[in-house]
Amino acid sequence: MGWLFYTDGRVQTYADEKAEIARLCTSQGDTRKTELVKACKVGSTWYAAARVTNLDGTAVEDATYVTDVDGSITFGAVFLTRYDDGCWGYKDMEESAGPNESRAPLALIALLSDLKDPDSYAQDWRQRCRDWASIPDYEEGDKIRLAAPVTLTDGSTCQIVTATHYRRGRQKRRCYRIEETGGLVRLSKASLAGSELLSSAKGAASPVLAEYLAGRN
Repeated sequence: MGWLFYTDGRVQTYADEKAEIARLCTSQGDTRKTELVKACKVGSTWYAAARVTNLDGTAVEDATYVTDVDGSITFGAVFLTRYDDGCWGYKDMEESAGPNESRAPLALIALLSDLKDPDSYAQDWRQRCRDWASIPDYEEGDKIRLAAPVTLTDGSTCQIVTATHYRRGRQKRRCYRIEETGGLVRLSKASLAGSELLSSAKGAASPVLAEYLAGRN
Protein backbone atom coordinates (compact mmCIF):
# COMPACT_ATOMS: atom_id res chain seq x y z
CA MET A 1 0.00 0.00 0.00
CA GLY A 2 1.25 3.49 -0.83
CA TRP A 3 1.05 6.76 1.07
CA LEU A 4 -2.29 8.38 1.93
CA PHE A 5 -2.34 12.13 2.66
CA TYR A 6 -5.12 14.09 4.30
CA THR A 7 -5.73 17.41 2.56
CA ASP A 8 -8.47 18.62 4.93
CA GLY A 9 -6.05 19.57 7.71
CA ARG A 10 -7.68 17.31 10.30
CA VAL A 11 -4.29 16.12 11.60
CA GLN A 12 -2.07 18.88 12.95
CA THR A 13 -0.80 17.85 16.38
CA TYR A 14 0.56 14.83 18.24
CA ALA A 15 -2.87 14.29 19.80
CA ASP A 16 -4.48 14.42 16.34
CA GLU A 17 -2.02 11.81 15.06
CA LYS A 18 -2.63 9.48 18.00
CA ALA A 19 -6.39 9.78 17.59
CA GLU A 20 -6.11 8.98 13.90
CA ILE A 21 -3.92 5.94 14.57
CA ALA A 22 -6.57 4.74 17.05
CA ARG A 23 -9.29 5.24 14.44
CA LEU A 24 -7.31 3.33 11.81
CA CYS A 25 -6.82 0.43 14.23
CA THR A 26 -10.51 0.25 15.12
CA SER A 27 -13.08 -1.60 13.02
CA GLN A 28 -16.02 -3.96 13.33
CA GLY A 29 -17.51 -6.37 10.84
CA ASP A 30 -20.25 -8.98 11.01
CA THR A 31 -18.19 -11.43 13.05
CA ARG A 32 -15.07 -9.67 14.37
CA LYS A 33 -13.90 -6.39 15.82
CA THR A 34 -10.44 -4.82 16.01
CA GLU A 35 -9.43 -2.23 18.59
CA LEU A 36 -6.25 -0.39 19.52
CA VAL A 37 -4.46 -1.66 22.63
CA LYS A 38 -1.41 0.60 22.64
CA ALA A 39 0.25 3.13 20.31
CA CYS A 40 3.74 4.66 20.61
CA LYS A 41 5.50 7.22 18.43
CA VAL A 42 9.26 6.89 17.86
CA GLY A 43 10.63 9.59 15.63
CA SER A 44 8.05 10.02 12.86
CA THR A 45 6.88 6.39 13.06
CA TRP A 46 3.89 5.12 15.02
CA TYR A 47 3.89 1.57 16.38
CA ALA A 48 0.58 -0.01 17.35
CA ALA A 49 -0.74 -3.16 19.00
CA ALA A 50 -4.28 -4.06 17.89
CA ARG A 51 -6.50 -6.79 19.34
CA VAL A 52 -8.91 -8.88 17.27
CA THR A 53 -11.86 -10.63 18.95
CA ASN A 54 -14.88 -12.56 17.71
CA LEU A 55 -18.20 -10.91 18.48
CA ASP A 56 -19.78 -14.20 19.54
CA GLY A 57 -17.08 -14.80 22.16
CA THR A 58 -15.47 -17.77 20.42
CA ALA A 59 -11.69 -18.02 19.99
CA VAL A 60 -10.12 -16.33 16.98
CA GLU A 61 -8.45 -18.82 14.66
CA ASP A 62 -5.55 -17.38 12.68
CA ALA A 63 -2.80 -18.82 10.48
CA THR A 64 -0.14 -16.41 11.79
CA TYR A 65 -0.88 -15.92 15.48
CA VAL A 66 -1.39 -18.23 18.44
CA THR A 67 -4.75 -17.52 20.08
CA ASP A 68 -4.42 -15.91 23.53
CA VAL A 69 -6.13 -17.39 26.59
CA ASP A 70 -9.02 -14.91 26.30
CA GLY A 71 -9.68 -16.07 22.73
CA SER A 72 -8.26 -12.97 21.05
CA ILE A 73 -5.14 -12.28 19.00
CA THR A 74 -3.04 -9.12 19.14
CA PHE A 75 -0.85 -8.08 16.22
CA GLY A 76 1.68 -5.33 15.61
CA ALA A 77 1.37 -2.59 13.02
CA VAL A 78 3.71 0.14 11.80
CA PHE A 79 2.59 3.53 10.48
CA LEU A 80 5.20 5.59 8.65
CA THR A 81 4.12 9.24 8.78
CA ARG A 82 5.19 12.58 7.38
CA TYR A 83 3.92 16.06 6.56
CA ASP A 84 3.93 17.33 2.98
CA ASP A 85 2.94 20.98 2.46
CA GLY A 86 1.14 20.87 5.79
CA CYS A 87 -0.78 17.71 4.92
CA TRP A 88 -0.29 14.68 7.19
CA GLY A 89 0.14 11.32 5.52
CA TYR A 90 0.77 7.73 6.49
CA LYS A 91 1.79 4.36 5.11
CA ASP A 92 0.75 1.36 7.18
CA MET A 93 2.18 -2.16 7.37
CA GLU A 94 1.29 -5.18 9.47
CA GLU A 95 4.27 -6.75 11.23
CA SER A 96 4.12 -9.92 9.12
CA ALA A 97 5.02 -7.78 6.08
CA GLY A 98 8.49 -7.29 7.59
CA PRO A 99 8.64 -3.48 8.04
CA ASN A 100 12.07 -1.87 7.87
CA GLU A 101 11.30 0.48 10.78
CA SER A 102 11.88 -1.64 13.88
CA ARG A 103 12.10 0.54 16.99
CA ALA A 104 8.88 -0.45 18.73
CA PRO A 105 9.22 -0.26 22.54
CA LEU A 106 9.50 -3.57 24.39
CA ALA A 107 6.32 -2.77 26.34
CA LEU A 108 4.41 -2.84 23.07
CA ILE A 109 6.12 -6.00 21.79
CA ALA A 110 5.14 -7.76 25.04
CA LEU A 111 1.45 -7.21 24.23
CA LEU A 112 1.58 -9.12 20.93
CA SER A 113 0.34 -12.67 20.52
CA ASP A 114 2.84 -15.46 19.99
CA LEU A 115 3.65 -16.41 16.41
CA LYS A 116 3.15 -19.86 14.93
CA ASP A 117 6.10 -19.66 12.53
CA PRO A 118 9.46 -19.07 14.29
CA ASP A 119 11.03 -18.03 10.98
CA SER A 120 8.37 -15.53 9.91
CA TYR A 121 8.94 -11.91 8.91
CA ALA A 122 7.05 -10.86 12.05
CA GLN A 123 9.39 -12.86 14.27
CA ASP A 124 12.38 -11.21 12.60
CA TRP A 125 10.80 -7.76 13.03
CA ARG A 126 10.18 -8.34 16.72
CA GLN A 127 13.77 -9.48 17.23
CA ARG A 128 15.08 -6.36 15.50
CA CYS A 129 12.94 -4.27 17.85
CA ARG A 130 14.43 -6.14 20.82
CA ASP A 131 17.94 -5.68 19.44
CA TRP A 132 17.36 -1.94 19.10
CA ALA A 133 16.02 -1.68 22.64
CA SER A 134 19.07 -3.54 23.98
CA ILE A 135 21.52 -0.90 22.71
CA PRO A 136 22.90 0.78 25.87
CA ASP A 137 22.17 4.38 26.74
CA TYR A 138 25.58 5.43 28.03
CA GLU A 139 26.14 8.10 30.61
CA GLU A 140 28.54 11.02 30.66
CA GLY A 141 32.10 9.76 31.17
CA ASP A 142 31.47 6.12 30.25
CA LYS A 143 34.34 4.60 28.26
CA ILE A 144 33.12 2.36 25.44
CA ARG A 145 34.55 -0.08 22.92
CA LEU A 146 32.45 -0.18 19.76
CA ALA A 147 31.69 -3.59 18.28
CA ALA A 148 33.51 -2.57 15.09
CA PRO A 149 35.63 0.45 14.10
CA VAL A 150 33.61 3.38 12.75
CA THR A 151 34.97 5.16 9.69
CA LEU A 152 34.87 8.94 9.98
CA THR A 153 34.45 11.51 7.22
CA ASP A 154 38.22 12.10 6.98
CA GLY A 155 38.83 8.39 6.38
CA SER A 156 40.18 7.65 9.87
CA THR A 157 38.54 5.18 12.23
CA CYS A 158 37.68 5.02 15.91
CA GLN A 159 36.63 2.20 18.19
CA ILE A 160 37.26 3.28 21.78
CA VAL A 161 35.37 6.43 22.80
CA THR A 162 34.15 8.20 25.92
CA ALA A 163 30.64 9.62 26.23
CA THR A 164 30.64 13.39 26.65
CA HIS A 165 28.71 16.37 25.26
CA TYR A 166 29.00 19.73 23.58
CA ARG A 167 26.74 22.75 23.68
CA ARG A 168 25.01 24.48 20.81
CA GLY A 169 23.37 27.57 22.22
CA ARG A 170 21.38 26.41 25.21
CA GLN A 171 21.19 22.82 23.99
CA LYS A 172 23.37 20.06 25.39
CA ARG A 173 24.12 17.42 22.76
CA ARG A 174 25.65 13.97 23.19
CA CYS A 175 28.93 13.24 21.44
CA TYR A 176 31.93 10.95 22.04
CA ARG A 177 35.60 11.71 22.61
CA ILE A 178 37.90 9.53 20.51
CA GLU A 179 40.49 7.70 22.61
CA GLU A 180 43.29 7.88 20.05
CA THR A 181 43.03 11.55 19.05
CA GLY A 182 40.91 13.32 21.66
CA GLY A 183 38.62 14.60 18.92
CA LEU A 184 34.85 14.64 19.22
CA VAL A 185 32.45 12.66 17.06
CA ARG A 186 28.68 12.23 16.86
CA LEU A 187 27.59 8.58 16.75
CA SER A 188 24.18 7.20 15.86
CA LYS A 189 22.48 4.81 18.25
CA ALA A 190 22.79 2.08 15.63
CA SER A 191 26.59 2.37 15.70
CA LEU A 192 26.50 1.53 19.44
CA ALA A 193 24.92 -1.89 18.84
CA GLY A 194 27.08 -4.62 20.36
CA SER A 195 29.33 -2.11 22.13
CA GLU A 196 31.08 -2.86 25.43
CA LEU A 197 31.37 -0.70 28.53
CA LEU A 198 35.07 -0.56 29.47
CA SER A 199 34.70 1.68 32.52
CA SER A 200 31.74 3.34 34.20
CA ALA A 201 31.63 7.01 35.05
CA LYS A 202 29.64 6.12 38.17
CA GLY A 203 32.29 3.70 39.34
CA ALA A 204 35.07 6.20 38.71
CA ALA A 205 33.25 8.95 40.60
CA SER A 206 32.53 6.94 43.74
CA PRO A 207 34.93 4.33 45.23
CA VAL A 208 32.08 2.98 47.37
CA LEU A 209 29.80 2.59 44.36
CA ALA A 210 32.64 1.11 42.32
CA GLU A 211 33.16 -1.57 45.00
CA TYR A 212 29.42 -2.26 45.03
CA LEU A 213 29.24 -2.58 41.26
CA ALA A 214 32.30 -4.83 41.20
CA GLY A 215 30.61 -7.14 43.69
CA ARG A 216 27.58 -7.48 41.41
CA ASN A 217 29.69 -8.52 38.39
